[in-house]
Amino acid sequence: MRALGGPAPASWQAAQAAGAGAATPTDLAAWWARFDDAALSRWAQRAQQGSPRALAAEAAWRQAVAQSQAAAAGLAPTLGFSASATRNTRGLQGDGTEERLQTALEARWVPDVFGAAGSALAAAQAQQQASLARWGDVQVQLAGEAALAYIDLRAQQLRLVLAQDTLASQQQTLQITGWRQQAGLVSSLELAQARAAVAQNQALLPALQAAIAQSRHTLALLAGLPPAAGSDAEDERGPPTLPTLPTAAEDLVLHIPAQALRQRADVRAAEHEVAAALARVGEAQAQRWPSFALAGSIGLSALTLGALGDGASALSTLLASVSLPLFDGGARRAGVQVQQAALQQAQAQYRSTVLGALKEVEDVLVALQGERVRLVALRSAAAAAAQAAALAGQRYRSGLADFQTVLETQRTTFSAQEAVLNTRADEARRHVQLYRALGGGWREAPALTAQAGVR
Repeated sequence: MRALGGPAPASWQAAQAAGAGAATPTDLAAWWARFDDAALSRWAQRAQQGSPRALAAEAAWRQAVAQSQAAAAGLAPTLGFSASATRNTRGLQGDGTEERLQTALEARWVPDVFGAAGSALAAAQAQQQASLARWGDVQVQLAGEAALAYIDLRAQQLRLVLAQDTLASQQQTLQITGWRQQAGLVSSLELAQARAAVAQNQALLPALQAAIAQSRHTLALLAGLPPAAGSDAEDERGPPTLPTLPTAAEDLVLHIPAQALRQRADVRAAEHEVAAALARVGEAQAQRWPSFALAGSIGLSALTLGALGDGASALSTLLASVSLPLFDGGARRAGVQVQQAALQQAQAQYRSTVLGALKEVEDVLVALQGERVRLVALRSAAAAAAQAAALAGQRYRSGLADFQTVLETQRTTFSAQEAVLNTRADEARRHVQLYRALGGGWREAPALTAQAGVR
């Protein structure tokens, strides 16, 4: 990474503010388990295993494995078997006829003197590793998207609970206002205002219920399932709640950013793309030099099929050839220049990927720090608003406060509690984004690589 992308910073700029702890690549590979929410873990794994995007990426990797095996076969000799039958007729009347049967084993070998085939194999193997890393990157994205969709689902469910609680409070206030209006203690205006507040809150419920259904549909889509399958996103533990959220101070390594970023699948893929481009340069350079080939065959020739085993003539040939490019109008030289330019593009893309990864982590850390500070202030504001609403309700029932005060405090409390909920959800999203930015959510398992030679 240092050679291609430049030196990495010694530490994250926001590390001290966000906190630093200890984590390992294994910890990051299954980061969703740190949320202590079985449903979140289940949907993250379903997305990685069942999404059509994941299946397509896996198929692309297996295609790259096969291409690598084909390139490796180019270094080995080839062996074949041939059989032929000929019939020759002499004379106008066809009275001189000769039939002959031949069989032969044929071998051919192209020695890789200047390394063209070896470079082609190295390029194919690097592409195989890049394809594996791209498969991992798809898994990273799918797990993150599933976690974010699950957090959205929980947030919408909590907004629905909050709206229902606020509606119940407003309905109680409406009932009290009706009694006071019948007693002549308040005017019809206050009763109309209470009814309007109840109706406005009731209007929020259908939109929230639709958002919950849409979040479930998103989860099902990510897992490669029909929309109805998202209905089991409900956690069996009871009422919907946000999962327990980890904090960066406890779980993340931030003091060695280069090592952390090397876990990112997109960085791995870009690194392997550079290796593949470098190998293609070597292949193009080797093609400017002579190529050699050795071919030979050994066989039998006889007049009848039975004679092939007894009395047949033995035939053998041996051929050595060399091919030397003398003039091609500069095509091979241009081919080298093409691959050198492609190498420069791959190196630039690698550097861009590394710098983008650094920026992504720094941005998430800054945002996470802001969410934590904001959450403290919002919780204090929500507690004060709830206390004010309770006092206003008591004073209103005692006839010491007007209805407008009650209405305003209820609205303020709802807004403050909703802001706390939104910030809690945003903080959870930042944790997901941070794990994803650090390369969590995939594991370059040796078992997968081993399976490539079996299938």
